[in-house]
Amino acid sequence: MCAPRLPKLPPAGELTLYVCEAKMNKQREIVLSPAQQRALDELLGGISAGNVLLLKGCAGSGRTIVLQKLAEAAGGVLLGMRQFMESLAGGPPAAIEEAFLQMIEGALAQADIVIVDDLHLVVQVAEACDYPRSYLLDAAVTAILGEAAALGKKLVFGTDGNTLWPLARRAYTCQIAEFQPEDYASICGGRLAEAAGELDYARVHRFAPALTAQQLSNACNWLGQSKSLDTDTFIEYLRSHYMASNVELEEVAPVSWSDLKGVDNVIQELEAKVALPFENDALRVELGLKAKRGVLLAGPPGTGKTTIGRALAHRLKSKFFLIDGTVVAGSNNFYRKVGEVFEAAKRNAPAIVFIDDADVIFQDEDNRGFYRYLLTILDGLESASAERVCVMLTAMHPGSLPEAMVRSGRVELWLETALPDAAARAAILREKVTLLPPPLGCAGVEKLASASHGLTGADLKNVVEDAKLLFAHDRSRGNPAAPSDEYFFRAIESVRGNRRKYANSRPPKLAERAEVGFVGG
Repeated sequence: MCAPRLPKLPPAGELTLYVCEAKMNKQREIVLSPAQQRALDELLGGISAGNVLLLKGCAGSGRTIVLQKLAEAAGGVLLGMRQFMESLAGGPPAAIEEAFLQMIEGALAQADIVIVDDLHLVVQVAEACDYPRSYLLDAAVTAILGEAAALGKKLVFGTDGNTLWPLARRAYTCQIAEFQPEDYASICGGRLAEAAGELDYARVHRFAPALTAQQLSNACNWLGQSKSLDTDTFIEYLRSHYMASNVELEEVAPVSWSDLKGVDNVIQELEAKVALPFENDALRVELGLKAKRGVLLAGPPGTGKTTIGRALAHRLKSKFFLIDGTVVAGSNNFYRKVGEVFEAAKRNAPAIVFIDDADVIFQDEDNRGFYRYLLTILDGLESASAERVCVMLTAMHPGSLPEAMVRSGRVELWLETALPDAAARAAILREKVTLLPPPLGCAGVEKLASASHGLTGADLKNVVEDAKLLFAHDRSRGNPAAPSDEYFFRAIESVRGNRRKYANSRPPKLAERAEVGFVGG
């Protein structure tokens, strides 16, 4: 078996830093942010006390820069994936562990400190489902740790969190902490020149608290070309480039609070207890406001629950995430999909996760595990990293929901969308009828509102559409036009008849779900 070719190292006297990217970084001095500097200080303190260190930091957090600074300050060799690929070249394709081991051994022969970045990438290869030599990388790392200890050498590894048990067991571990406003200011300060001092970094951080150093750098590199830059412009750039809802707004019919009729009390509650803490930055900071963690919108079909979700989607834009039947039904990996939605919401916090028709999702007995999974997620929203995520559920039959889900503490706000009263029905009809050409546009709205008792907002929309079709049918046949109100009255009876047929055909289990809904409570 051919041994993997080792990377060509500089002479021993030039081993202060070994990584091609360092040449670029030396062209302009990079100042570490406070979180990055604390991680470097911790590494420098740890390297004098131990011989194995591990630095954790997510992609884009500046982990490589911290390791470069460590190499500059402590001396040593910094190895990355470029050197690992060179070590692999010319060797057998499956000799991952040998290449990794020999790369580090070659560096240990020439330096007292060897720093290896992007360890997680090697781990991902060795732990792939079809990789034939499971756990061999653990053995290789164990061997190299023992060899370094025997030689009195020191090893430092950088990873995004995915590591190996020999390192987790033996290494002194430190982590680049989540960025705070001062980190945002530090990262952006050197890139935006004079404009940087005018930005409200505390407000930027509140809007997008989970940005990485790379994302901030990219934003600054682009916005730095602008002659005028303010906080609103910076936030709007972040919204359009890094804050991504899973809802395509252009595919959602536009709707606002003013379009909703007969649900004034629901709107008032949502305004005060959800929208306000999301949108009023000054009051949120002054009073420590938090949106409700769990909200339940309960009501009969057609009373506006999904429409409220549409209004929220347009109002909150990148802060709105949807889970509905399309995510769950027919999918073998919906747990992963749901987890990805919540992770995206946490990155975009403050954000809403809108679970439409939750009772329908939970009616399938095969999905009992799903609601337990969702309960775990809801409980996890109490953590500091997720406390600004609000979960809003809609349900036609709240009794079908698991008791453990709707109990106090998980659902903090229970709102009901009821059938519209006469005034609300009149408002809904007036908004639609007045847009019609005569003679339909001249129909008596008050009479129609009185005749449509018991119909929902969705029903009234169907009434208008059916009345138009009936009128058009007479026109197309050359029949004499009936009084305009007559078309609407006929449409009301048709819609009401459809509702009766639906009620009579409902499966018993839809009406009697208490014994299933309360399982596991």
